[in-house]
Amino acid sequence: MTENPFITTGYAGEKYFCDRKNETADIIRLFTNGNNLALISPRRYGKTDLIRHCFAQDEIKNNYYTFIVDIYTAKSYQEMVSLMGKSILEELKPKGRVVWENFLNALSSIRPGITYDMQGMPTWTVEFDAVSNPTVTLDEIFKYLQSADKPCLVAIDEFQQITKFEKDNVEAMLRTKVQYCSNARFVFSGSQRHLMSSIFNSPARPFYQSVTNYSLDVIPLDKYTEFCLNMFKINGKEISAEIVEDVYNKFEGITYYLQRIMNELYSMTDANDNCSADNVDRAVQNIIKYSANIYEDLLYQLPQKQTQVLKAIALEGKAKNLTSGKFSKKYGLLSPSSVKAAVPILLERGLITNTNGVYEIYDKFLAIWLEKTR
Repeated sequence: MTENPFITTGYAGEKYFCDRKNETADIIRLFTNGNNLALISPRRYGKTDLIRHCFAQDEIKNNYYTFIVDIYTAKSYQEMVSLMGKSILEELKPKGRVVWENFLNALSSIRPGITYDMQGMPTWTVEFDAVSNPTVTLDEIFKYLQSADKPCLVAIDEFQQITKFEKDNVEAMLRTKVQYCSNARFVFSGSQRHLMSSIFNSPARPFYQSVTNYSLDVIPLDKYTEFCLNMFKINGKEISAEIVEDVYNKFEGITYYLQRIMNELYSMTDANDNCSADNVDRAVQNIIKYSANIYEDLLYQLPQKQTQVLKAIALEGKAKNLTSGKFSKKYGLLSPSSVKAAVPILLERGLITNTNGVYEIYDKFLAIWLEKTR
């Protein structure tokens, strides 16, 4: 049994998964009726765990090969192709030698990059730059998907990363391969709404009208409250609905933060005891304390002007009109032009987000820490 039922990393099974019943049913229905999806929501809403949850359902698990390819770290077309190959191999290895051999036999272009251990199990050791002809390797991967002995479901996580690749025709190439791969269905998951919308909803782009757009919202308060009360109760502890609502509102219902705080509150509550409302602030401060050194190093690496803008956004909470004289004056910033120069860099580094002109600190724990270090 998992010691703490509030999982903060990965998918631990249906028992520890909160709600998403409607979303799970929708996604499975769309998949099993031949649709490709674009799954869009901000990061930390639980997109990847929802996909894993869907893939773990008997209707999918027993009838499909399922693959999740995270390309968040990919900086090039070559790296994306290598990550796809590695992810597929890792998913197939537990299914037996015949299954993974069928995949490796299709990959003649990178065969020297596959090594075997003493038990004869393969490992993907292909260096990114060793994928000398990624177009050929990608073609081999899709030929395998088309010829696999079961239909395949492929999730490509943080799909908007392809817009940063130098190669011009990645979208067109992928669109063509997806279109003609009748044995596989795809979910393109992304957290940057404007980029994902541009990829899939712009008439000038190859993926236009080729998928079902599916937006993921936060878990409703009543569902998350029921989940929390039950997780405490079955493990001999108690928490009030009011405390859950307080946490939910503080962190806007975002799954990662809710789970992280509840994990801490659960660990702070003794068996056969009630969670105290006073523990919420203590839990937040504990979590921030764990990361304080990382946050200090982060600020140390930033130029002073960027640090000042970051702190100003943290103090504002939801910041608009960043380049106005009013904003600069309110927070003692040098000038609107210095803010204008800092914002794109902070966005590029993932420290802030911009949703319809509203800027926020991406990491809400960092935002709280910045507020207290002004």
